[in-house]
Amino acid sequence: MTVEVDVKDCPLPASSEWQTIAAEQAVSTLHVTRWREGASSALPDAVAEEVPIALVYNGISHVVMLATPADLEDFAYGFSFTEGIISHRSQIYGIDAKALFHANGPLQGIELHIELAAEQFAMLKAQRRNLTGRTGCGLCGAESLQQVFKQPMSATGPLVTVSLSAIDAALAGLKSQQPLQQLTGATHASAIADASGQVVCVREDVGRHNALDKLIGSLLRQGCDFSTFWAQHWVLTTSRASYEMVQKVAMCGGQVLIALSAPTALAVNLAQEYGFLLVGFAKTGQCVVYSGALSEPDARAFR
Repeated sequence: MTVEVDVKDCPLPASSEWQTIAAEQAVSTLHVTRWREGASSALPDAVAEEVPIALVYNGISHVVMLATPADLEDFAYGFSFTEGIISHRSQIYGIDAKALFHANGPLQGIELHIELAAEQFAMLKAQRRNLTGRTGCGLCGAESLQQVFKQPMSATGPLVTVSLSAIDAALAGLKSQQPLQQLTGATHASAIADASGQVVCVREDVGRHNALDKLIGSLLRQGCDFSTFWAQHWVLTTSRASYEMVQKVAMCGGQVLIALSAPTALAVNLAQEYGFLLVGFAKTGQCVVYSGALSEPDARAFR
């Protein structure tokens, strides 16, 4: 969910530095009543946190997202990159996270104060001015349909080939790397796997787009060279494959998205336009290929 905001419209009474936490710490424990086979029992239950996160660039609030309050620096870098605000990690000079609390104590939200390079900030302000007072198409604050579809990063070298056995290996490896999902059953994950299917990086969030932004942000912060990285790596998501998911992967030069659920028709069209491998309904030993082809000779490809 994306909401354009002005800080003065939602004043927050108190703030403090937000301490970095791991995903599995973004949990509240509630006392619930569980019914099973006609009998009830009271017990504690872990519930995933969902918090408003304001991204504030050079003192100006740009957007508020509802997200899991973990891996927030990754989120800031990834969102900034996939939204076209930055094109390189060096264009962010620093990030400070501030927790904002209600007067009676509970957390109300978190502000990510992002110090942005002058050129990128000027472009961001120009974009905001262009949107002021105009009727948008209703898609994430875009002024026109042309703004919805961003230009993907061009591939500069060979791209990874993915086999059904590699997908199986990645699915098996992902389960043990989703601690927040194991605790709550409420979150999505996005993962990087290598050509053999070994999972090398995972990020979780209550929102599928946020999980992918966090994943991409983690790659940026690690200094990954996207011009060569995708020769041996691909993206796996536990969610459906919407067009935004395809586009976010393409924005950083990736050409493969494997999803546990279905794609949308727009995602398939975009994948075919990008020459992208898009796979849905991935389960052990089976999947459906909507664009591109798996490397195994018996894989079915639908173009």
